[in-house]
Amino acid sequence: MTCRPAIDTVIVFDLDDTLYLERDYVESGLHAVGRWMERQLGVVDAGGAMVENFRAGARGHLFDTALASAGVSGAEELIPRMVQVYRQHRPTIRLAQDAARFLSHRPERTGFAIITDGYLDAQRRKIRALGLHRLGVEMAVCTDRWGRQGWKPACRAFEHVQSFFALPAGAFAYVADNPEKDFVAPRRMGWRTVQINRPGRLHEGVTAPIDPAEREIDSFDGLLA
Repeated sequence: MTCRPAIDTVIVFDLDDTLYLERDYVESGLHAVGRWMERQLGVVDAGGAMVENFRAGARGHLFDTALASAGVSGAEELIPRMVQVYRQHRPTIRLAQDAARFLSHRPERTGFAIITDGYLDAQRRKIRALGLHRLGVEMAVCTDRWGRQGWKPACRAFEHVQSFFALPAGAFAYVADNPEKDFVAPRRMGWRTVQINRPGRLHEGVTAPIDPAEREIDSFDGLLA
């Protein structure tokens, strides 16, 4: 029987736009939907067109627009299937270089965990695609396991992680990107908080109405400064 090494600090990470760029996942999913449209509907290069629209700033109705542009009717029946393909595809994503460096050189006596919002199946597929457990992440909590009521700013996932490691609140730090919701629960629980302002993130420009992070960084290279 192997014993977990003694730890006295736990760094807990958000996933999207923290460990990798979420836009890469979006584009991966749009290409997957495009391939499905070609197989099922005979529509060619819809994925590329949707990615172009996304890069141009479109954030809603990408599937409706793709169907309309191809002259395909029956959107009310097709879009739920397209959403399913998007959420269940095997994502082509990779860790940001600074995140990969940090996770590969774990500080002594430090544990790693994940707390992430988003649809359960999609988040689990992202975690597998990024190989986070192979890099020493001891637990990954997808808040959707408890339904939408478990999503941030709810405290339940943070309480779950703290109970797992059985350490006081001051031993934990949460690193995330979205000041609108990410830091409310951990700050109220007494955790340290760090906002990463990763270039290219989807929530760029969002401000914190309450409970901002204690620190801001642009790269994981400054996480332990």
